[in-house]
Amino acid sequence: MKKFHIITLGCKVNQYESEALREAWQRAGHLELPSPRGADLVLINSCAVTARAVSEARSLARRARRLAPGCELLLTGCAAQALPEELRDLPLDALIPQQDKSALLRHPSLHPLPHPPGNLPGPDAPAAAAQNCIRSVESGESVESGESVESVESGESVESGEEEQLERIAGGPGIFPPFSVSGHARSRAVLKIQDGCSGHCAYCIVPRARGPSSSRPWPAALAEADRLLRAGFREIVLSGVNLGAYGKDLSPPENLWRLLQRLEAAFGGEERAPRFRLSSLSPSLLGAEALETLGQSRLAAPHLHLSLQSGSPALLKRMGRSHDAPSRLPEFLEALRKFWPLFGLGADFIVGFPGESEEEFAQTLALARALPLSYAHIFPYSERPGAPAARLPGRVAPELRQERASRLRELIRRKKSAFLQSQAALPQVLVAPEGEGRGRGINEYYSLCRFDSPLPPQPEYARGLIPARPVGVTGEALLVRAPA
Repeated sequence: MKKFHIITLGCKVNQYESEALREAWQRAGHLELPSPRGADLVLINSCAVTARAVSEARSLARRARRLAPGCELLLTGCAAQALPEELRDLPLDALIPQQDKSALLRHPSLHPLPHPPGNLPGPDAPAAAAQNCIRSVESGESVESGESVESVESGESVESGEEEQLERIAGGPGIFPPFSVSGHARSRAVLKIQDGCSGHCAYCIVPRARGPSSSRPWPAALAEADRLLRAGFREIVLSGVNLGAYGKDLSPPENLWRLLQRLEAAFGGEERAPRFRLSSLSPSLLGAEALETLGQSRLAAPHLHLSLQSGSPALLKRMGRSHDAPSRLPEFLEALRKFWPLFGLGADFIVGFPGESEEEFAQTLALARALPLSYAHIFPYSERPGAPAARLPGRVAPELRQERASRLRELIRRKKSAFLQSQAALPQVLVAPEGEGRGRGINEYYSLCRFDSPLPPQPEYARGLIPARPVGVTGEALLVRAPA
């Protein structure tokens, strides 16, 4: 038995993969500790999207070594894959590139360690654990038993043995990493349906860190959703590195909206209806099929998060995102309001991208004013080694990046405040509790809620959706009251 501790940085996909490792190790009889102190093994699951994320991974590695000087200290994830040279000086026992992370499912250690510090592969090296990944076969077949998987679409439950078979059903040349979960550390479960990215955004090193896009076959996605719902989770977040690419590599091809329709058909008749939340989307996904699917959905949370990055078409083109057309967004959102009278809308913005002029930044401000945003993630541009933008001219001074970020944040702060006030008049919201003592949570509009008194100790509150009455606004949260 090993005593282990996992530290996770970055996106929901990383959170999902850490949960899959945690479950695999616990099934094997290993014990999770709440901190590195006393651990035999500490795993840091890293992020490489920003320089700050890499710096945090470095800091956490040194702290883990101080707290557990005799532990086996491993660092995996996107930073280990894309930026190993920035991590060579750390007191690690091994760097495990993202492409080899799934090998850790077999054992909370690697013997022999495939890539000790100072002897690391490049980002395009073949995966050491690829032979253990799930290979593609003809769509609709079951590798071992030959049993049909049509029952999944009709909503029938799938047993765990069948789940392993369903994971093997794919049609494209890519390999979907063999992670799966039956729970989650938080009250809102994450369901990973896509990995990697085949895009060419100038600022991004995700393709280098995670490889080309690969999709989870829809029967396996539905089977895992069924397992999570039977475990009591009432909100499931559909997550991926690039959800817009979902299904393009499958045979026959699928897409995100057809998957949501399948989830609706399978689980829409549940007495305690689940809530499916979409993670970040490209604006290019929001067309007629999206409008029809969301408009007819009973289960989709009334909330979208868009990867906008900029309101300037010229700047988006330089970013490699000319496929996005922010000018069409107001029309789509106005049409969506016929189905969702109130909905949360978040966005990602990058400010200070190389060559960004004041006029181009003004276009971003204008777009942010025009959209019914309820929050935003605003990133001053961060140079990433290996990303094409690192070679672009027109570097924006760091202080100007911060100044522009502050101006945009102030605009978003006012919009967020107005959105919270609009919710304060609602008769009810459905809150998924989170945090210590579950004194707070997230509602269907993706707004932070705080309960005005402690929740009763009822088991269904751990993973359920609590019908709560808004009673006001406190800071940047909606104040709510749980039923007596």
